[in-house]
Amino acid sequence: MRIAALLVAISIAFNPISARADDVATAQGVIRAQEQAFVRDDASAAYSHAAPAIKEIFPAPDIFMSMVQNGYAPVYRHKSFEFGESKIEGGWIAQRVHIIDANGEAWEALYTLEQQADGSYKITGCSLLKAGQAV
Repeated sequence: MRIAALLVAISIAFNPISARADDVATAQGVIRAQEQAFVRDDASAAYSHAAPAIKEIFPAPDIFMSMVQNGYAPVYRHKSFEFGESKIEGGWIAQRVHIIDANGEAWEALYTLEQQADGSYKITGCSLLKAGQAV
């Protein structure tokens, strides 16, 4: 009986860790889906991953896509897009992405995602910094 109680306690203790790993994997899937939508020039699909606050600022997929093309060229077109460290705090996830742009220059992107009422994650922002550049 003690062994069963111990096993239950261990599974409860480690469950948040696996849930967090699942949340990170889910968030990375959202970022990857948006990145692939940019590759296909699919504004509607890319826009579908934006959080409501982003959609308030950019009220249509074509407006959102234009902003990404003009302000986030390394995210929009790149040679490499690899996930780095992530951090979870409450219903928020911060995810670093290492990017090599179309010209071969290195960038660091920091995506933030928020868990929605339906349990899904939506992208709330992306900060872009050239690798090696001071903050």
